[in-house]
Amino acid sequence: MTHSADDIVAAIDIGTNSTNLRIVSRRNGIVDSRITVTRLGQDVDQNRSLSEEAMQRVISCLADYRQVLDTYDSYSLRVVASSACRDASNREEFFTRVEKTIGVQPELLSGQDEGRLAYQGCASNLVLDPVGHLIIDIGGGSTEIMLGTTQLDIARSIDVGAVRITERHLRRDPPAPEELLNAIGEVQDLFEDLLREFPDMARAPQIIGTAGTIITVAAVEIGQRVFDPAGLHAFRLTRSAIEDVFRTLATESLSDRVHNPGLPRDRADVIVGGCCVLVALMRSLDADEMIISAYNILDGVCAELLGNP
Repeated sequence: MTHSADDIVAAIDIGTNSTNLRIVSRRNGIVDSRITVTRLGQDVDQNRSLSEEAMQRVISCLADYRQVLDTYDSYSLRVVASSACRDASNREEFFTRVEKTIGVQPELLSGQDEGRLAYQGCASNLVLDPVGHLIIDIGGGSTEIMLGTTQLDIARSIDVGAVRITERHLRRDPPAPEELLNAIGEVQDLFEDLLREFPDMARAPQIIGTAGTIITVAAVEIGQRVFDPAGLHAFRLTRSAIEDVFRTLATESLSDRVHNPGLPRDRADVIVGGCCVLVALMRSLDADEMIISAYNILDGVCAELLGNP
C-alpha cells in the first residue's frame, strides 16, 4: 500500500538513556513504537562529551530504525535530542553522523521545549484537571516539570535524571544508605528552588507521570510479566507504592534486582537513580498519587508533524 508523507509521520527521541521511535498514521494512530537503551549520556555529566562507544550504540540503533522507516513509501520524520546532547561539547560531530545515518539533522531541544512537547503528548491522551495539573517526565539526564490549567502555563527542566543521579551518587552495589540520602537530597534542593519560584506547582490537584523511570516503577508495582507501557496508561500509582518499589530495588544487588517482574534488564542499573528522583519529587509535593501516562514527547512531536494543536 502506498502512503503519502501526509499519512505517516515518525519521531525519534535521542535521549540520555534510550533512543526511541514512534510511527503514527493519521488514520490509524500509532502503528509502531520502539524503545532501545543506548545510554548516550554515559559519563557525559563528568566528561561533558559523548564517548565514541556511546555514539556508536545510537548510530547502530538508528540504522535499525532506518530499515523500519524504509518499509514505508513516504513519511515525515523529525529527530530530537535532549539532555546528553545539551551537555556535550562534541554534539555537532555526533549530529553529522546521525544525519548521515537517518537522513535528518537532529534538533537540539532546550529543557523548556522538551517539556512543552512532553506536555503536548500527555495532554492529548488524558482528561486533565483544569484547576491545575503537574506533569513530571523523568529522563536519563534531566527531569521536565510542566504545570497546566486549561493550557500549558509553565515548563521547566532540572538537571537530574536516572543516569545522571546514578553516576553522581550511587557507586556501591547495592547503594549505601548515605548515597541514597545524598541523591534524594540533591533532587529535593533543586525542586524546592523551583517550588519557591512557582508555588502553584505544589498546589496542583492532579499529578501525571510519564517516561521510562515512572513507567518502570508502575510496571514493577503491578509485577507486569511482559513490559508493556501502553497497558499502564491511566494507572494510579500511589506514593506508598512508589516508596515500596524504591525500598525493594534500592536494597537489592544488581544481580538480584534484574529478576523483578516489570523491570527491563537494561534499565536495572539506573532504575534506583530514577527512583531517587521520583521519591524526592513526591515527598516534596507531599502527593498521595500520580496518574501514569504512556504517551510522551514522541507523541508531542508526532502531533506537531500532523498539524495538531
